[in-house]
Amino acid sequence: MPNERLRAALLQRGVTPADVAEAIGVDAKSVERWITQGRTPYRRHRYSAAAYLGVEETYIWPEALSPEQSKTASQSEIIEIYPHRWSVPPDLWKRLFKSAEEEISILVFSGFFLADDPSMLKLLADKARAGVRVRITLGDPESEAVAQRGRDEGIDELMSSKIKNVILMHKPVRAVEGAEYRLHGTTLYNSLYRADDELLVNTHVYGAPAAQAPVFHLRKIPGGGMMSTYMESYEKVWDGATPLD
Repeated sequence: MPNERLRAALLQRGVTPADVAEAIGVDAKSVERWITQGRTPYRRHRYSAAAYLGVEETYIWPEALSPEQSKTASQSEIIEIYPHRWSVPPDLWKRLFKSAEEEISILVFSGFFLADDPSMLKLLADKARAGVRVRITLGDPESEAVAQRGRDEGIDELMSSKIKNVILMHKPVRAVEGAEYRLHGTTLYNSLYRADDELLVNTHVYGAPAAQAPVFHLRKIPGGGMMSTYMESYEKVWDGATPLD
């Protein structure tokens, strides 16, 4: 199978297989085979190629790790587990987003608890002004997925109303260049809050509000697969979401 992740990494960097080959000291035909035939190079070449392309080795070649290595690395990604979202220390949310230097990505239906904090909205706006890419993905208030979540939680159309309110509350952030907003209509299995290499995953439980559900605090490390799995999911939702004007 072709290695589409490697192909995409080359395109994103704007380099050719020959460029990679020259940079790491291998034959250009070898790099072509890595891409078109999905061959896995020696470890030293994997590491060098990933470093040159600015991506994680395990993202391009996830099969290179043994199951035990992958398990151990993924377990090491877990910083803390909280039994409920309301039990997450309040200062952790701000510390998480304050630490971001490149990216803040949020996936929720409403995320009302964040929007209801003016200092949090100011923080997001300040980060966008500072050049951090801020992506906020909210539920489409007219979608069936939002309506179903409202029914599941027993609040019916209030879920849609909360999202509409949140959209208005985020108006000052939306006005900042660098802040991107989209609406999604997917079934939301988890709410995601990312700041660079850290992630808070608020799991969703049928019949209970998100505030009652557990939260995993993760930090991306080489070889770990948990955070990458969640962020791949985020990108799929983002790609299918509609820009909010």
